[in-house]
Amino acid sequence: MALRKILTQGDEQLLRRSRKVEKFDGRLHTLIDDMRETLEHSGGVGLAAPQVGILRRVVVLLDVNTEPEEMVELVNPEVIEQRGEDRVVEGCLSVPGVYGYVTRPTWAKIRAQDRNGNWFEREGEGMVAQCFCHETEHLDGHLFTEKVEEYVDVEQMQAEDGDDAE
Repeated sequence: MALRKILTQGDEQLLRRSRKVEKFDGRLHTLIDDMRETLEHSGGVGLAAPQVGILRRVVVLLDVNTEPEEMVELVNPEVIEQRGEDRVVEGCLSVPGVYGYVTRPTWAKIRAQDRNGNWFEREGEGMVAQCFCHETEHLDGHLFTEKVEEYVDVEQMQAEDGDDAE
């Protein structure tokens, strides 16, 4: 496994649509393993392949609603159902230090394949639903900054409520 460089806003690859994964082989497994390690090292909750310069429909994310937290691998994911709506503060590893309010579903269901090509569905609430949507948008060449309704000063937010930023 290896750490991969996370591309940042301004890199044109982040704005391109990713291609469907059709080969479930050792190269895909290496990419997923590297993305897992990169995400763990970054302190983030989700990472899409375009963020590491690979235009394939692959995502890894932490399911923060499980105990212990579970790393989830999604190949060719698509959000197939969503409910509710909440205005939440969001950030992105590809837009470091920038946070803003976006409206996301409070619950979402995703359909994806695992690293071996087997299809499955998974539901998520709160931050997991938010992450499903955020990461699949990366696969279509979109950044969360396109959805920001209002940018926030994280240091000021922390001072006001004493909480750590996400």
